[in-house]
Amino acid sequence: MAKQKKKFDKATLGKVLRYIRRRLPLLCVSFLLATVTALLTLYLPILFGDAIDCIVAPGQVDFAAIGTLLAEAAAVIALTAAAQWLMNICNNRITYHVVRDIRADAFRKIQKLPLSYLDTHSTGDLLSRVTADAEQFSDGLLMGFTQLFTGVLTILGTLFFMVRLSWQIALVVVLVTPLSLIVAAFIASRTHSMFQLQSKTRGEQTAFVEEMLTGQKVVRAFGHEDEAMKKFDEINDRLNACSLRAIFFSSLTNPCTRFVNSVVYAAVALVGALLVISSGSADATEAAAGAFTVGTLSSLLAYANQYTKPFNEISGVVTELQNSLTCASRLFELMEAPAESDDSALPEMGKAEGAYTLADVSFSYVPEKPLIEGLNLTVSPGERVAIVGPTGCGKTTMINLLMRFYDVKEGSIALDGQDIRGVTRHSLRKNYGMVLQETWLKAGTIRENIVMGRPDATDEEVIAAAKAAHAHSFIRRLPSGYDTVIGEDGGMLSAGQKQLLCITRIMLCLPPLLILDEATSSIDTRTEQKIQSAFAKLMKGRTSFIVAHRLSTIREADIILVMKDGNIIEQGDHDTLLQKGGFYADLWNSQFED
Repeated sequence: MAKQKKKFDKATLGKVLRYIRRRLPLLCVSFLLATVTALLTLYLPILFGDAIDCIVAPGQVDFAAIGTLLAEAAAVIALTAAAQWLMNICNNRITYHVVRDIRADAFRKIQKLPLSYLDTHSTGDLLSRVTADAEQFSDGLLMGFTQLFTGVLTILGTLFFMVRLSWQIALVVVLVTPLSLIVAAFIASRTHSMFQLQSKTRGEQTAFVEEMLTGQKVVRAFGHEDEAMKKFDEINDRLNACSLRAIFFSSLTNPCTRFVNSVVYAAVALVGALLVISSGSADATEAAAGAFTVGTLSSLLAYANQYTKPFNEISGVVTELQNSLTCASRLFELMEAPAESDDSALPEMGKAEGAYTLADVSFSYVPEKPLIEGLNLTVSPGERVAIVGPTGCGKTTMINLLMRFYDVKEGSIALDGQDIRGVTRHSLRKNYGMVLQETWLKAGTIRENIVMGRPDATDEEVIAAAKAAHAHSFIRRLPSGYDTVIGEDGGMLSAGQKQLLCITRIMLCLPPLLILDEATSSIDTRTEQKIQSAFAKLMKGRTSFIVAHRLSTIREADIILVMKDGNIIEQGDHDTLLQKGGFYADLWNSQFED
């Protein structure tokens, strides 16, 4: 199990490094500035040690030399600060460009994911991956860039200077310090699974909050607030428990490594003090001759601090990287999900005439639960096809197959004699105009929502389409008319008004094929009659598929397909089906009986 986790971390790290490689010039500049920062920082203890040696002997204080050394130290500090500032700028740019690229690729992948993936994964969880997980990842990556480079360079540089000053003390430091690495590695290896559970639970919480916010009206209407709160508390408690556990164990890293570092510092002080005593009185002549002086000990103590400090930082970075890699792995899991098959090499479909042939079509969302089996249908150009039947019989599935949101498992669907799997999805869908029972509007102006299918439409064309959809009157009454800004999913517009705007989109585009899935379900009867009249004009010469529960809206259809359990059990126009006295007649009578 441990080996699998380690391999998983390496794989995720490799993917992250591929994104970092795109910022190689900035990375080189950051590494150069980190080197300058580390070297200048390590030079300071030498200067301060020399300054101490200038004032140790009574009555022999060399003020001129001290002044020169302090001026040099001030210049070094200023240069260090400038190099560190520039390095932080580079690190910030690298981090946020990397996270931006990963987020963009993740969002781009969402656009290519099949509906089967989106239908089986929580929207809130996907949202959590692209937002919260990406944010956590950026924090860990920034810490890594900020502290990892300088930390490693400081360790190597400190060892070099310590060996030059006293190889004995350097040996003591090298022998004791690895204990902090062992402690950090031990803790980090056990916190990965904890951070993984924390990230997963956070995604579950985001999904639940998104679900409750979307359905808040239903929650309140059914008095489900207490149950929703209990469910939220349960998830929140689990998140609290796993977060506390992960943070507690990861927080052990710093105090444990600090304890080891304090042992190192004490060992350096003890060995150094013994060396100073054994060297006798450290006067300027002896210092010049290379004797172990108080100034040398001071420099070594400073180096001992500088040497151990990066181990604290690196241990913190390792812990944070465990968390960030876990978040990154969730993003990469999304990005590596099987996308819709690439159809860029397929030919584009031109403007469709609308002749459909469905031959032996079989489809099921779940293999063990067949839905549509052996479906055959022929539709001539310009025909209006209504699809009716009980809930779950396959009406919406038919629409999904026609639009290639899902592909048939067996058989084929041909449009104008060409299998729809043999053309690009984009060119196929450009031929459709679609109005669903569930409306979708983006945050923006009324005009922006209407012209989604035709961005180049003129104001006159937009107004004409709105009048045809009987939406112009209510749009005109809005505070800024067509420039009124609405919020996500229509904001304060009523369900009927939102549906009228979706119908306006279709009236503006005038596509050769129409799909109307309960397109007037939220509209009052009087307006519905007017829109049905407008639809009748719109559908002339256009092949149309109409899904309806209210049978009164499809009386004029050329073909009515009566579906049950995924099969077409009756087919014909309204009068023919009534005369048969079959399932359609039962549906009709059930809606209009006294």
